[in-house]
Order: sequence, then C-alpha cells, then structure tokens
Amino acid sequence: MQEHHFSTRRTARFFTLGSPERSTDLWIVCHGYGQLASRFLERFRPIEAEQRCILAPEGLSRFYLTESPTERRVGASWMTREDRLQEIDDYVRYLDGVYAKIVPRHGSSRIDRVIVWGGEVPPDLDLKRLRVPRLTLVHGTRDEFFTPKIIAATESRLREHKIPYDLIPFEGGHEIDAATLRRLI
Repeated sequence: MQEHHFSTRRTARFFTLGSPERSTDLWIVCHGYGQLASRFLERFRPIEAEQRCILAPEGLSRFYLTESPTERRVGASWMTREDRLQEIDDYVRYLDGVYAKIVPRHGSSRIDRVIVWGGEVPPDLDLKRLRVPRLTLVHGTRDEFFTPKIIAATESRLREHKIPYDLIPFEGGHEIDAATLRRLI
C-alpha cells in the first residue's frame, strides 16, 4: 500500500464579533475539540469592544457529538494524530487565508501574543521554532484536562528552552472565565 497526498479546495467558515474594518485590536480565537466556532465565540462577548474584532475560525472536521437520533448536535475538530504534520500545514494555510481575507490592509500576519487556555503547548512542537513575543498559559484550578502534572511538564519544557511565559490560574474548571479574559486585555 502506498500513501498519496494532493491539495484540494475546501470551503471553510469563520465568525466575527466586531468590525474588522474599524478594529485596531484583532483576536483570533480557536475553539477546542467538539465545539463550533459560533458557540465558542459567544464566550468572548465580555471583551467585545468597538475597536476590537474577535475572529473565530472553525475546525474543518465536523462530526456528530452524539449517536442519539433525537439529538444530533454537531461539533468540530482541528486535527487528530493521523497525518498530523500534513494537517498542521493545511491549517497554517487556512489561518493565513482567513487573516488575509479579514485584514487585507495589514499585509502578512504577525503574532503579538499567544494565549494557550486550558491546554499545553503541543508536546511535539519543536520549541526552537516557537517565536512569539509573549506567551501566556491560562488554566482553571479545577481543570480536569490541564492538570497540575501537565502544567509542571509544560513549564519545565518552556524553562528548558528559555522561553518566557506568564502563567495565569483562575478559580474554575475547563472553561473560558470572563473575569480572567477581561484581565488579559
């Protein structure tokens, strides 16, 4: 058996809060596993402002969250471990394309800050390639996924590679906390 790849066009969707044309502050927020961008974006209403555009692209792999014929809720995913490197390349092009569509006047994209909320910096990411001016890790003190053990391992990796970061805990679980979100502005 031989594996092959080829590129194909795909229609993607994204949602925004605020006007890209009037914004001076662009946030790109990526939902978690099993979520849809429109629902996820609602969590960012507490920081909605006239000068801010919050853009939520949606993962391209949609699926039913339940098998129940009466409740057919849909969620989306960014990728799995299967063919992961190709998926990452595809998503980088996708996110660059969304950025170019929403902010054509600014030229090529530039990241000023990365906020990793309730998750780790991917363990398979070559940290020598991670070049962001500001990295912030946010987590709930009762987060069932981003546990103290994972936090410690993530911090150890970042320190080992001399990558500065801020760690911001909040009282809560695996959720977007409005008060903490406002503190990040």
